[in-house]
Amino acid sequence: MNIKKGDTIVVIAGADKGKEGKVAEALPAQSRVVVDGVNMRKRHSKAKKSGEKGQIVEYAAPIHVSNVALKDPKTGKPTRAGRKMEGDKKVRIAKKSGSTL
Repeated sequence: MNIKKGDTIVVIAGADKGKEGKVAEALPAQSRVVVDGVNMRKRHSKAKKSGEKGQIVEYAAPIHVSNVALKDPKTGKPTRAGRKMEGDKKVRIAKKSGSTL
């Protein structure tokens, strides 16, 4: 999986197509990522104590990695990730512009 926590991504398919966000959590075992502000769901929670009110909690559900792509830092468009040696260190690069991610 080429997408890591902290990466900026663009949604390329699905109901949230075109939205951008930062990866909050990567779940490589399920091939999914949790992105802030994307694939939002609502959960109704019951009151825990007497006198307290129940509430509707909104949270970001995981989205499959095939529906997202890394955002190119130069152009802002979706791109794939590649790897390149810079000196003795391996760095990730954007395939479209060649800039480091």
